[in-house]
Amino acid sequence: MGASIAAAVSSAGHEVIGVASGRSLATIDRAREAQMTLVETLEEAISRVDVVLSICPPEAALDVAHEVQATGYDGIYVDGNAISPETAAAIGKLFDNNFVDGGIVGPPAWRAGATRFYLSGAMAKDVVVLFADSLVTARAISGGAGAASAVKMCYAAYTKGSSALVLAIRALAEDNGVTETLLAEWDISQKGMRDSSERSALGTSPKAWRFAGEMREIAATFNAAGLPNGFHLAAAEIYERMAHFKNDDPARLEQVIEALLPKR
Repeated sequence: MGASIAAAVSSAGHEVIGVASGRSLATIDRAREAQMTLVETLEEAISRVDVVLSICPPEAALDVAHEVQATGYDGIYVDGNAISPETAAAIGKLFDNNFVDGGIVGPPAWRAGATRFYLSGAMAKDVVVLFADSLVTARAISGGAGAASAVKMCYAAYTKGSSALVLAIRALAEDNGVTETLLAEWDISQKGMRDSSERSALGTSPKAWRFAGEMREIAATFNAAGLPNGFHLAAAEIYERMAHFKNDDPARLEQVIEALLPKR
């Protein structure tokens, strides 16, 4: 996701600086393809920018924010990670009115109209202009810092949460020996569910390692609202059991089911 967002900003005529230190060769290659200028240290990058955009696994979001703050940076800080409003508020305290909360909906932005970047906070409109005429549709919304993250949490609670649910159901049916009967019933009363479950395996398996943290952030969002959070904690465990598919080709449904079911 980060490379496509960087490419969008670059295509809008802005120089994008990235930090090479500690990054894998694959990440560096994606950064170069996105027309990023790479430097060795965070301090050097901070000295050359007016806006910092953080896109990382959600569990690292707060640590990254602290690292940036420690450099003395006083420009706009945009967190575009899949984090709860509460985590966004904690990051916002580090940057005060210069904090912009962001929530990305859609796939990596390699085609027009597919990816929305919701932004909230006092400086949100200043960030929207960075994406003018790019493949990312940036939208400033009301509600202050935390609102954009809330949109992301509500959206992914269904999309990624339901993918985890359908994969768990397929594993449950397999364990109970009723897969063919269930699929036959789905073909009658829930047309498309068979194909949906197979697509869920292919689509989520390479990225499950970072979806787990996102599910925990969603669970925290439900909990803060006084709503049950157990479903998304369970979804986090589903994705954790699939984490070893990272960097592999998309896994077939049979492989995912094997990963989900405990060894007996």
